[in-house]
Amino acid sequence: MKIIDLADNYKNIYYLCLEDWCEEMKEAGNHKKVWYNKMQSKGLRVKLAMDDDGRVGGMIQYLPIEHAFAEGKNLYFIHCIWVHGYKKGRGNFQKKGMGKALLQAAEADAKAMDAKGIVAWGISLPWWMKASWFKKHGYKKVDKIGMQVLLWKPFTADAIPPKWVKEKKKPEILPGKVAVTSFRNGWCPAQNIVFERAKRAALEFGDKVVFREIDTFDREVFLEWGIADALFINDKQVRTGPPPSYKKIMKKIARRVRKL
Repeated sequence: MKIIDLADNYKNIYYLCLEDWCEEMKEAGNHKKVWYNKMQSKGLRVKLAMDDDGRVGGMIQYLPIEHAFAEGKNLYFIHCIWVHGYKKGRGNFQKKGMGKALLQAAEADAKAMDAKGIVAWGISLPWWMKASWFKKHGYKKVDKIGMQVLLWKPFTADAIPPKWVKEKKKPEILPGKVAVTSFRNGWCPAQNIVFERAKRAALEFGDKVVFREIDTFDREVFLEWGIADALFINDKQVRTGPPPSYKKIMKKIARRVRKL
């Protein structure tokens, strides 16, 4: 196994989080590519894990926390770390040490750039980005919102712990209409799929439904709301992990339309 920096010939699979085989990923649009191109100038780093046969099996992406969806200073923030685990497509690369190797490479890179620590987020349930996995590798919990745990590993004694940016407000209800509001940052293909499905579904209802897009790549917009990626129907948030199907989103909107 070896860890490499993202090269041009691997960018297309990176934009699809190594799931270039997946038909569902075609619904994600080009939002990840746009996000990557914008974030390059802001310090985004991407590394890939390759096996002995030269196949890419894992990835990690991280950037200065000042451009992430948490608050902190002189820290790097891990947006995600992913080792492909499906039998389909690329095959299962998990349980071979790729995740650990990627994490260690990111930590070493952040230290070399004089960061005072590195931050990750995890989920308290044993699903994806497990908080328990980061704890196993020396990360400590510093904040929590629902199931989302913020963890960090300080490199220096004077490092200041990060914290979550809390939700500040919800979308307004529009009289006589159903409002479908999608917050989109662009970094995550799964959330980009939700955005595209919601937009397409909202258009099916004509003038009864208003679709509102809120681009949280703009840091000021994100801080105004305290929401990075989310879907709301009126003022009720829809669970988006894993992405709900187009049919399910349609049903949720239709239920609201019938109540007008």
